[in-house]
Amino acid sequence: MCLGIPGKIEEIYQDGNLKMGKVNFDGVFMSVCLETTPEAKVGDYAIVHAGFALSLLNEAEAQETLKMLKEMEALQAQEEKKKMG
Repeated sequence: MCLGIPGKIEEIYQDGNLKMGKVNFDGVFMSVCLETTPEAKVGDYAIVHAGFALSLLNEAEAQETLKMLKEMEALQAQEEKKKMG
C-alpha cells in the first residue's frame, strides 16, 4: 500500500532541470520534485509520495487528511497500549 501525505509548498526552486519545492509536513521540511505538478505554486498543498508531488489539493482537503492521519495514529497508539497492559 502506498500512502501520499499532504504538505504545504513553502518555496519553489530549480535543481538543474527539475522544478523542486521545499514542502512543510507539520514542521518537517523536505525537498520534493514538482515536475508532475507544473501548476504548483507557493502556498499550495500537494499530496507527496516518495519525494514526488502526485497532485494538488486545497487547504481544507489537506487539513482533513492530516486530521484523519493523526486520528489513525492515536488509535494505533491506544491499541499498542492495550496489548502491553
